[in-house]
Amino acid sequence: MRDLDKALADIVAIRTQIARETAFRGLGSATLAATGVIAVGTACLQAFWIDDPTAKPLLFFGAWIAAALLAVALIGVETVRRSRRLHSGLADEMVTSAIESFLPAAGAGLCLALVFGRFAPDDVWMLPGLWQVLTGLGLFAAARILPKAVQLAGAWYLLAGLSVFALASGDHRLSPWLMGLPFAVGQGMLALIMHRAMMRDQGGSDV
Repeated sequence: MRDLDKALADIVAIRTQIARETAFRGLGSATLAATGVIAVGTACLQAFWIDDPTAKPLLFFGAWIAAALLAVALIGVETVRRSRRLHSGLADEMVTSAIESFLPAAGAGLCLALVFGRFAPDDVWMLPGLWQVLTGLGLFAAARILPKAVQLAGAWYLLAGLSVFALASGDHRLSPWLMGLPFAVGQGMLALIMHRAMMRDQGGSDV
């Protein structure tokens, strides 16, 4: 039994290693573009319906958290579906590897929101910039399994987050556009990158 257990453990380790070294194609370009549309739509709704977002931080961030959950749900469903089709037997390992790449940044973003809301409510204006910087770092971490060009989108999120810090540092106001536009552009870049990678893979498979 010990030999069997060791053999099974070795197989799991090998499959996990292969998944970590294989390019992940579970992200669909159309779904990524849709999340950019969600960001623009959320910013538009807030711009028209919330007179002063700074005075209503719970409503402001609640809407963005809801938008993020919707985006994650869309990406998650599409990722599982595409992974099972494109990665076949390695689908579970590939999805797990992708989650491991993004989880630290996502967890840090959630923890920051909780800490700011509980201990520094006057400084919540920094959260949009911080979330964008963390998104950029998550993309850099995921570049090992995604097309290398995602680092361009990661760089965009880093620069956008720093720019949002600079723009909001004067009056410490919350702006739907400083949240929505950077994410819309970033997700659009990701959609284009993944689309080009898919077309390149399809072209290579025909040779």
